[in-house]
Amino acid sequence: MSLLFALLFATFVAASAWGGTLSPLVPALYLGASLVTFAAYALDKSAAQKGQWRTRESTLHLLGLIGGWPGALVAQGVLRHKSKKRPFLIFFWSTVLLNCSGLLYFVGE
Repeated sequence: MSLLFALLFATFVAASAWGGTLSPLVPALYLGASLVTFAAYALDKSAAQKGQWRTRESTLHLLGLIGGWPGALVAQGVLRHKSKKRPFLIFFWSTVLLNCSGLLYFVGE
């Protein structure tokens, strides 16, 4: 379900850029932020498995807030990382709502 949500969001952003509602840079920024965020989740998962230094949850949330949340959703599904910890997920979905609200604000401008 999460992967579907990320795909629908990406489709919305791409269609909005194609239709001229958003700058063509917006999909590129979301893609770049998502790739960085996915990598951060992958590195954190690897570190957790090896008992090494971990990425702070606040860093993962910040990456999601600035537009990397689709990549975080994919990482949570594919890597099964940070996908069951309820407090983390509540805060994560709050950042998704904030990011989407900001995007909708700019689309409506």
